[in-house]
Amino acid sequence: MSKATIHPDATDRQIAEWLERRLNRALSAHPHGIAITIPGGSTPFPILALLGEGGLDWSRITVWPGDDRIVAEDHPASNVGRIRRALAPLGARVVALTEDARPPHFALTWLGMGEDGHLASLFPNTDPRVDDPLPIRRLTPDPLPPEAPFDRLSLTIPALLDSDALVFVIRGASKRALFEAALRGANDLPVARLLGAAHQPVACFT
Repeated sequence: MSKATIHPDATDRQIAEWLERRLNRALSAHPHGIAITIPGGSTPFPILALLGEGGLDWSRITVWPGDDRIVAEDHPASNVGRIRRALAPLGARVVALTEDARPPHFALTWLGMGEDGHLASLFPNTDPRVDDPLPIRRLTPDPLPPEAPFDRLSLTIPALLDSDALVFVIRGASKRALFEAALRGANDLPVARLLGAAHQPVACFT
């Protein structure tokens, strides 16, 4: 398991600046372009707006959602729709998840985490495995979140770990405590399973 670097009380701008530095280094190392995966939900989009003000060459970045609700792209609950509206105008290529898609190696896997330790749409009830043979699964969270009562498509743990680096952005003392417990191997939640199998640098902004 990789050791994680915790960045406490980080502002959205500090996170955006860290991401810009990281992605620029990756672009310098890979002149033909890179792929990244980013989460849905509300947390990433203020950070993405700030990141869009910088000097990244988005035309060389392909963006995959880590998961998505199975809804039309113009539905308010669609992760890929929201990501496309934020990043396609900057030149990014945004990929919609499908069950038969083949995710690439990522320069960066950006993740959030729920109060129950889920990441992407790998909820505890789905029993995500570090040796899952599939890169993408169709899943039904249980219980279904009332604000988004839809089946999901999600990258699996192996697909998320096929990455040069992991970065978490989580907010709140309870989530930070749960994340730190997962780092210690004190629980068997999806986040702990991923961290236990991680071999790359891990950063966590709280």
